[in-house]
Amino acid sequence: MKKQQLVAAGVLILLTIWMVVPHDENSQGEGALVSNTAVVAVSAGSAAPEDPSVFSVRAQRVDGQPYIEQIRVRGRTQAFRHVEVRAEQAGRVVDVPAPRGTRVSAGDVLCEIAVDTRDVDLQEAESRLDQAEFEYKAALDLQARSLTSEVEVAQLKAALESSRAQVARSQLALKNTEIVAPFDGVVETRTVEVGDLLNIGSVCASVLDDSPMLLVGLVPEQDVGGVSIGARVDGKLLSGEQVTGTVTYLARAADAISRSYRLEIELDPQYQNLREGITVELMVDADEVLAHRIPSSALTLDDSGAIGVKILDGNNRVHFNQVEIVGDDTNQLSPGIWVTGLADTTTLITLGQEIVFPGQVVEANFDWNE
Repeated sequence: MKKQQLVAAGVLILLTIWMVVPHDENSQGEGALVSNTAVVAVSAGSAAPEDPSVFSVRAQRVDGQPYIEQIRVRGRTQAFRHVEVRAEQAGRVVDVPAPRGTRVSAGDVLCEIAVDTRDVDLQEAESRLDQAEFEYKAALDLQARSLTSEVEVAQLKAALESSRAQVARSQLALKNTEIVAPFDGVVETRTVEVGDLLNIGSVCASVLDDSPMLLVGLVPEQDVGGVSIGARVDGKLLSGEQVTGTVTYLARAADAISRSYRLEIELDPQYQNLREGITVELMVDADEVLAHRIPSSALTLDDSGAIGVKILDGNNRVHFNQVEIVGDDTNQLSPGIWVTGLADTTTLITLGQEIVFPGQVVEANFDWNE
């Protein structure tokens, strides 16, 4: 029995050795192959080595540049002013000279109310004013000769002032029969027609001031600290049109529901004939940082899932450098992304970063001074 146990132990040892020791060159793993194969780093525009046994990666020197971070905000177009013009006198509408869509100037008539007796009321008030002035002057003459009392003179003076006030009220009532535009703009709505009866406070029409047009949006509370009055803004309308403007207002209090802050941008004067309510994507200039513009293909992940790039130090040793994406130029002819977290001048591995690992030394086959 003891002999059988020794034989079994020996067979087990031999089997273990057979499994551990490689039998030929083909049994080596991928890690061994990479470790025993040279890796050459060449510049991005150079040709790869012709030797198939030599791995190559592409490298590029990138320098830090001032970059203005931008905050993305969803917004819409809005008129600078949009008011309902209301009647200040009651009466029947006799004319509406400004139809909807008409561009008007300040003072142009929007609705005209029947004068009725307002003109004769003014004539009566002016006549009473003439009488009051004559009686007051006569009383002053009598007072100078001590033929009338001061009380009577004071009463006539009060009557004179009352007559003047009545003339002013009559003039205003006559003037208000014409409801006029308060500023230059476009007649957006008109709610009355000839023959309608307007009461005091009834709406005649609404006027929209579209010069300048505004862009409005809500800035999230985590981004509001980066926005300032006077910042430049680029906007892209839903129609594809590009516009620019300047931040003119940033709310101090957050919206109670969204916890965001209202933002208003005044468009530059050259943008005309825009309509209100068009959806727009806003890119608001924020803080200026030192960033690097790199190709998006250079990004990779480490074992923990962090976003970063692989770089070479002065000794051509590979390092993983975590970065933060702060912007992109995907709309340009040469797309790229802007990242922070790199040294001012960095040798970046742009292609083949998956075949090298942090700590590995590669053979540099480039000269940035050429």
